[in-house]
Amino acid sequence: MPDHLFQREALAVWIDHRLDSTLASLLSRSRSQIQKWFDEGLVVHAKTQKPYISKYKIKFDDEILVKEPEFSSSVPDLIPEKIPLDIVFEDDHFLIVNKPPGLVVHPAAGHATGTLVHALLYHCGKELSKVGGLERLGIVHRLDQDTSGLMLVAKTDSAHQNLSYQFEKRTIQKFYTALCWGSFRIPTGDIEGPIARHPVNRKKMAVVGSGKAAHTTYFLKEQYDMAAWIDCQLHTGRTHQIRVHLSHMGHSVLGDALYGRGKKIPGMVEIPRQMLHAQRIAFKHPKSGKEVEFTSDLPKDFKKVLKYWQKRMG
Repeated sequence: MPDHLFQREALAVWIDHRLDSTLASLLSRSRSQIQKWFDEGLVVHAKTQKPYISKYKIKFDDEILVKEPEFSSSVPDLIPEKIPLDIVFEDDHFLIVNKPPGLVVHPAAGHATGTLVHALLYHCGKELSKVGGLERLGIVHRLDQDTSGLMLVAKTDSAHQNLSYQFEKRTIQKFYTALCWGSFRIPTGDIEGPIARHPVNRKKMAVVGSGKAAHTTYFLKEQYDMAAWIDCQLHTGRTHQIRVHLSHMGHSVLGDALYGRGKKIPGMVEIPRQMLHAQRIAFKHPKSGKEVEFTSDLPKDFKKVLKYWQKRMG
């Protein structure tokens, strides 16, 4: 695994931020993984080789070197795979991919091949950011396997660092559309509930008092007899945030087997997966600073389920 060097230009926007949280954002790693590298003395000053501590506040003249250890897991060497990609936009700095449902974003245990990263390697070759490590080439943020829609992919390290900073500062606007259960009494509202790992089921997240702050705004589009079509804006980016917040309200996403009723409901249309789609994203171009925005049409499976509910209401 190559070392990661962060010099003055890349660190300028992170002055006075804690080093551990900054590296977690820049490298798309968990705080626990970053802390392990600090414990092993792998985060050092590039010139003096003196190790940093995790709570260190970044200064103007810092040059930070992260000696990331060799990647070791059940994932074999990455080999480009000719997997079709729906490219919404692409330039020399980033691309916007319309991810289909069912596609895993990056290699992990149980998904050693056939991921978005493998497809990006075939499409982009060496033109992908390596900031997140070899198994997360270009990946700035993620979508769940069964969530469809727009994903932002960095082609250069500088673009990755800039976009990560925008995510950190919550200036990137992310809008989703969803079909969920129940009737909404209030057409627009905010859901603010801290999210952490579920205390019993470790595969799930939950609204927990000790969790990290999470904020979702919903907008009712159409109300049906037992379900609703809504849009959601993410103000934070916690794992499974929309699914957890809606389930916590009693409005779990249709087809969500982890947080809701699942896919097969007697007497109703079969729901192929969780009906959640990342439909719009807006941010500043990492090079020009100009505001850009991209949108995505609803996928066929979403349209089919939506049509069922619209016909049901006559």
